[in-house]
Amino acid sequence: QVQLAEAGGGSVQAGGSLRLSCEADKNPYCMAWFRQAPGKEREGVAAIHTGGATSYADSVKGRFTISRDNAKNTVYLQMDSLKPEDTAMYYCAAAWVSYGGGCRTVRTDYNYRGQGTQVTVSS
Repeated sequence: QVQLAEAGGGSVQAGGSLRLSCEADKNPYCMAWFRQAPGKEREGVAAIHTGGATSYADSVKGRFTISRDNAKNTVYLQMDSLKPEDTAMYYCAAAWVSYGGGCRTVRTDYNYRGQGTQVTVSS
C-alpha cells in the first residue's frame, strides 16, 4: 500500500505556471501524474523512475517537467505555458513495477492514486 497526498493546484491564466507536488509514504519505482477533465477519460501526463528516467505525453512535452526527490518520497510536476485545455483534476499515482528502468504513463500500470488536485487555466 502507498499513501499519496497531492498539493499545489489552483487557478491561473493561460501562459502561467503552477507546480504540483505529491508526497508518498514510501518510495515506489514509478511515480506519475494523470489528469482527468470533465467528460473525458483519465490520461497520463508524465512519469518518473527512481533512477530519474522520465516520460511525457506528447501534449505536455516541452511545457511540463516531472521530477522527484527520493529522499523526501516526493514527486513534482512543474507546469509552464499552461493552456485552457490543461484544465483538469490532476492525480498522483505510484507503482512498484517498472519497464527496463523506466516508467510509462499507462493507467493500468499504477495501483495507487491520490485524491487529486484541481488545476484551472483561464483564457
